[in-house]
Amino acid sequence: MRGASGRPGSAGGRHSVPRVPETYPKFSSGAAKIRKPFPTKEMEMTMDSTDRRILEQLQRDAEIQVADLDRAAGTSTSSCWRRIQRLREAGVITRQVALVDPRKVNVGVTVFVAVKTSRHTPEWFERFRATAEAIPEVVEFYRMSGDIDYLLRVVVPDIGAYDAVYKRLTRGTDLADVSSSFTMQELKFTTALPLDYA
Repeated sequence: MRGASGRPGSAGGRHSVPRVPETYPKFSSGAAKIRKPFPTKEMEMTMDSTDRRILEQLQRDAEIQVADLDRAAGTSTSSCWRRIQRLREAGVITRQVALVDPRKVNVGVTVFVAVKTSRHTPEWFERFRATAEAIPEVVEFYRMSGDIDYLLRVVVPDIGAYDAVYKRLTRGTDLADVSSSFTMQELKFTTALPLDYA
């Protein structure tokens, strides 16, 4: 498994970061499957510098051994374990996933799709959202302020595959304008969030 930095996870060690209960689905071969979110109590919590160090390490490598994590965080193994559990219960840590190289699964082309519409009824929005959510190539979907109404990030193998996505997206959704921009080079990509504001 790879963390947010793309580095392989640690192997071996005496203790590992707490796992998702066995009732949750495990990863299958091929593309990674997202595990169900951890059950949370929606509790409020105040994070200190130790919590932030733990999160920083886990965002880099979710499979880091607790024996290594507690040293990086400057706390004991038992305290580190409890803090991880508390972060999960509070909903700070929501799920544990595998990051897949898009090129290795033949979706190395990224397209940003800007959508404008003249329709803003709840019924239209629910239909458009359902359409976008049903397309697996749409990996991010946002409602925007400014000149465009919605922004989508789409991953595909080539222009032909994107054309099929475009037709599915626009079929029966009454869009005023759809503008597609293909990325030429990825300059930065990370799933790690900044923690200075926590």
